[in-house]
Amino acid sequence: VTSYIESAAGVQAGARTGLMAVVVGVLFFAAMFFQPLIQVIAGGVEVAPNVHKYPMIAPALILVGGMMLRSVKELSFADARNYIPAFLTMIIIPMTMSISTGIGAGFIFYALGHLCSRQPRKVPLIVYAIAAIFLAQYILRAWVL
Repeated sequence: VTSYIESAAGVQAGARTGLMAVVVGVLFFAAMFFQPLIQVIAGGVEVAPNVHKYPMIAPALILVGGMMLRSVKELSFADARNYIPAFLTMIIIPMTMSISTGIGAGFIFYALGHLCSRQPRKVPLIVYAIAAIFLAQYILRAWVL
């Protein structure tokens, strides 16, 4: 989602070459080194033992949610296998305060929808692989906690 949005924002701002993607990649890389500083400034709220949430990500989640809502009109409501995972993704992201958790749930429900409707070949194999990785991550995370 972040990559798509930075690409869409760049095109809307007039970027036409790959230089914009390189600059954004370098800035994403540099942002990793500022994360400890942001933790010190913003602090964190312990919502469970050893689980901290950082309120400074709320504005980013709100913006991503707004951008996702714009694309709802482009969903095909003729096929529930397509729109149910999309809506679950949009619901799970703010509930978990994690974009990656919502996207992972979307992958899982999209793959499950096609498997349960006995049309598994309509989905590329990579989608099943990503869904399996997310599912394994969720199971391991629940098992460890």
